[in-house]
Amino acid sequence: MKPYDYLVVGAGLYGAVFAREATDAGKRVLVIDRRPNIGGNVYTEAVEGIQVHVYGAHIFHTNSKAVWDYVNRFSVFNRFTNSPVANYKGELYSLPFNMYTFNKMWGVVTPEEAAAKIAEQRKEISGEPQNLEEQAISLVGRDIFEKLVKGYTEKQWGRDCKDLPAFIIRRLPVRLTFDNNYFNALYQGIPAGGYTRLVENLLAGVEVRLNCDYLENRGELDSLAEKVLYTGPIDAFYGFRLGTLEYRSVRFETELLDIPNFQGNAAVNYTDRETPWTRIIEHKWFTFGKDEEGRDLPKTVISREYSAEWKPGDEPYYPVNDERNGSLYQSYKALADREEKVLFGGRLGEYKYYDMDQVIAAALEKAHQLF
Repeated sequence: MKPYDYLVVGAGLYGAVFAREATDAGKRVLVIDRRPNIGGNVYTEAVEGIQVHVYGAHIFHTNSKAVWDYVNRFSVFNRFTNSPVANYKGELYSLPFNMYTFNKMWGVVTPEEAAAKIAEQRKEISGEPQNLEEQAISLVGRDIFEKLVKGYTEKQWGRDCKDLPAFIIRRLPVRLTFDNNYFNALYQGIPAGGYTRLVENLLAGVEVRLNCDYLENRGELDSLAEKVLYTGPIDAFYGFRLGTLEYRSVRFETELLDIPNFQGNAAVNYTDRETPWTRIIEHKWFTFGKDEEGRDLPKTVISREYSAEWKPGDEPYYPVNDERNGSLYQSYKALADREEKVLFGGRLGEYKYYDMDQVIAAALEKAHQLF
């Protein structure tokens, strides 16, 4: 008999939730990760009392009471509400697009005036939008597209808006109210002590080995467990034999500043094409500028985010959901479906953009199918 029932490859949210459920079901579990830390891309580390989101901002939000209740078993969540600001060449606008945005853009005061202005500008697009530019104009009009969508999106994806598929922006929030809450979610917040503590609590009592690369030691590691849950890149698992799946990556420039307040908000998006970064995150505002004891934090940490074309060796962030990559993933999935001892999960294992609540729900569903 092998020492473990499950080898879980990856100590991110998917792997940690699966490992928790497997352990609670009486399974013997070993979790490994190639990084020196648990948490995957939700990893946070403390700097001067500030929980820094090392791999970019993560704001938990969900409409699922079951998922919300689940994560609250492992951490207390604060009441943080995501209300980003857009900076277009020094002009500041509310995101999501709401009455504050429309008032600043056009001087309109009532929802009726705003709706009329948007309707007038939407007329530019007739028929089904064929690309992201047409989709955005059909939702919010030319003015908002030019100032608040075009530059940011082209930096994010490294492509002209006319060359991007319409579906990327179909969920663009547009509100004829003064509501600055970006997410239409019943539940929202940030875990006390950061996401690393949340994942630590998920993995309590589970054996974890860090700095352990599965793909470099596959034979030895496979011999330890009856089954493998793999949350790494699916194409890497198969040695890229069918080709390489594409991603967008992100580069961060993070600074500790000896001032109490840099921008007054957790997230400011820079929507003009000329500013090289897409946004600046000021991490302390995820916890309202306070430490865990409720004391004001005298310093601040900011991260400038630069969207980048992914190349092998870079950290993969966002799957490029175009026809070529979708078809290639289906070919890899056909191989994966034939595996008897290996399960695939998570955003890299399934080549899928997942919000955190979706990752947790998917991991729970997988576990509940098995245990």
